[in-house]
Amino acid sequence: MAARKAGPLAGVRVLELGGIGPGPFASMMLADMGATVIRIVRGAGWSSRNPILNRGRVTVEVDLKDPSGVAAVRRLAEHSDVVVEGFRPGVAERLGLGPKELHDINPKLVYGRMTGWGQDGPWAQAPGHDINYLSLTGALHAIGPKGGDPVPPLNLVADFGGGGMLLAYGIACALVSAAATGSGQVVDAAMVDGASLLMAMAYGHYADGSMVDERGSNMLDGAAPFYRTYRCADDRHMAVGCVEDQFYREFLQILGLDGDELFADQFDRDAWPQQSERIAGLFASRPRTEWEAVFADTEACTTPVLAMREAAAHPHVSARRTFAALDGIVQPMPAPRFDATPPGVPEPPTADPSSVAEALRMFGISQDGRSDPLVDSVLTAPRSPR
Repeated sequence: MAARKAGPLAGVRVLELGGIGPGPFASMMLADMGATVIRIVRGAGWSSRNPILNRGRVTVEVDLKDPSGVAAVRRLAEHSDVVVEGFRPGVAERLGLGPKELHDINPKLVYGRMTGWGQDGPWAQAPGHDINYLSLTGALHAIGPKGGDPVPPLNLVADFGGGGMLLAYGIACALVSAAATGSGQVVDAAMVDGASLLMAMAYGHYADGSMVDERGSNMLDGAAPFYRTYRCADDRHMAVGCVEDQFYREFLQILGLDGDELFADQFDRDAWPQQSERIAGLFASRPRTEWEAVFADTEACTTPVLAMREAAAHPHVSARRTFAALDGIVQPMPAPRFDATPPGVPEPPTADPSSVAEALRMFGISQDGRSDPLVDSVLTAPRSPR
């Protein structure tokens, strides 16, 4: 893999240590923006083989129980701008790779830590997953049908939005600070904190009385007839999100309901169940493809619910190249977009020696093709980079 040179983070050097899911997602985001990322795995049993989460960086296998392996990683950290670490609290310190040890050799280092519960607190050492972090924030309680069970929204909220994306944001902030002050710092990104932060608007509405603490009972949780999904005749779905009055009125007009007294007051919560039932009956009368045509080029904020296999082919998504097939795999492209420093096309994960050597040259460790003892110590690549 050639050195990444395009994007707003071109020239930033990132060392990724351990972790699955949100940590690699943060590193993927940094690599997408042009950073050179070396990913360290600890042996043949390394866990995340995802060809999208691991894209854009080289992977090397290092035995962190071997003092020479730790010394090699410390040498890399000495030449890094960022370390991304996803171990349980205290593990990096026991390996001799904690922030104090690495800041002693590289004071400008931004040390990003990704955990579920954070670096402190009574549950800091407890295991967990997205659903557990989400369960303590009020978010999981709020998602699901009225009278039904809470429904986990995949693992998007705590793992990725409140985890990996929060870490990438924190690292970007700390890089700006390090450039201004000459001093790095630790970024403690906890999924329980990030998931809570994503609930800012919901907690605001709860505070002002416009949201009740009961799932399936509010405007944005499926209770409102103008903000929910409807099943079509072919068992596929349409998504309706016509919150503003002008969009709601157009929605009613298209459905032939604009003169119906039942729909006179959009925000009459007592009428919502009956309104939803009427609208559901209409959507159930025709297949999704027909409803797509009916709502095309309107301002009714009504769109098809696409399956993953369909998303990349949608005309708008396709025109923006939001997804692309790379290395035979359909995947989301880097976001956001930059007009002055656009990132390049993501490259697949790799562990081939020439790519590793090129990444080491970008780190300033091996130059002009000359060998370095560290290069030899880290060029043990996993058998499968995926």
